Amino acid sequence: MAAAVWFTVGLALWHFTVFVPDRFWSGIVGAFLGAITGAMITGAAAQIAAGKGIGETDIATVLVAIPGCLIGMGIVYLIGLRAERAETA
Repeated sequence: MAAAVWFTVGLALWHFTVFVPDRFWSGIVGAFLGAITGAMITGAAAQIAAGKGIGETDIATVLVAIPGCLIGMGIVYLIGLRAERAETA
């Protein structure tokens, strides 16, 4: 159940990328993959560190996925921005 929560948090925050200039690596799909991957990684790491099972959820399950989601999208954005600048130079 926790994995579904992390995925949903990543999906929900991904929707806000429409307000950001589309410089993500591979466009909106890259932003989606970055959001989901980041949320899943930090969520799983926090769940393991807390010693909880994959079926145990609470409000912390949601909150730990948010920074990872933002970091994942940030990384994908920076990769895309770097590729765009290299293309024009």
